[in-house]
Amino acid sequence: MDTIGALFSAVVRADPTRPLLTYYDDASGERTELSGATLANWVAKTANLLVDGSGLGSGDTAAVQLPPHWQTAAVLLGCWSAGVTVDMEGGPADVAFVAADVLSSGSARPPGDVYGLALAPMAAPIRPAPPPGVQDYVVAVRAYGDQFRPVGPVGPALPGVSHGEMAARAMDRGLAAGARVLVDGDATPDPVDWLLAPLAAGGSIVLCRHADTTKLAGRAETEKVTYRLD
Repeated sequence: MDTIGALFSAVVRADPTRPLLTYYDDASGERTELSGATLANWVAKTANLLVDGSGLGSGDTAAVQLPPHWQTAAVLLGCWSAGVTVDMEGGPADVAFVAADVLSSGSARPPGDVYGLALAPMAAPIRPAPPPGVQDYVVAVRAYGDQFRPVGPVGPALPGVSHGEMAARAMDRGLAAGARVLVDGDATPDPVDWLLAPLAAGGSIVLCRHADTTKLAGRAETEKVTYRLD
């Protein structure tokens, strides 16, 4: 595939109804299951937010300060679908997606549009409200269309790393075709591992955060996991 967006679209087209990303948070008790079609809607809305809402595209950069999470998957894939480069290392950016706990820590706020994410169960917004100058991602993104058609070239996936290089890294992980992968996201924060490698294999993801390690074996059996990355 030429782009990560095209890779993701191909996985969704193969079976839009199957569970593509199942998310567990053992601290909150959350379990959220997204089909390919549902995740694709979030991705498209995010891409439209970037293009239509913030006026961004190829050559622009999004700072992403988020842990592995199903909403992080939507943000990353939305950025890459829109041709926007993702910087997870704190470099200069035109837009930022930041976890609410990072915002509340007093860290310096990046310039440009800033979207805060509570990363709460049921896609709940930031409570009681986001800080001044910060938009709530899950509120803002719902206003945008759930179909997105890329126009024009894409920028690098990461600074200095092309979409093709990112896809190659994902395929080099060597997952079996159709693998259902259980990931401990706290131990495996690289999106090449927890997100792109399963997609490159045409597989699906069971992503765990704040994982209770005593539950992982049973969860792997229940979710029919074929590969564990923890």
